[in-house]
Amino acid sequence: MRWLLFLSRLAFICGFFFLLAFSLRFTDWTSDDGTTSFIVILGYLMGGILVPVVNVCYLIVLFVKRKLTPYVPLWLIVSNLFFLVILVLYILVLNDPGYN
Repeated sequence: MRWLLFLSRLAFICGFFFLLAFSLRFTDWTSDDGTTSFIVILGYLMGGILVPVVNVCYLIVLFVKRKLTPYVPLWLIVSNLFFLVILVLYILVLNDPGYN
């Protein structure tokens, strides 16, 4: 199950970059366009794909093995679930008809 630990760590990094990319919508705290592009791509694109995939893998492992904490630390599971909730709320706000 080392693949799940690796994917969890990668999803954590992408979730962190998602929060950074979200903060770039309000203030432009970077002066370099390359850095901004890297943050946005890693946050929105990879985070939008990898965080839900990892959480689905968590559900599959929970149904099959009944225990997830021997493979992935609890703080990593909780933080990836937090990033999933933030990502879903962000998508719901973007699709709100009163947003525009």
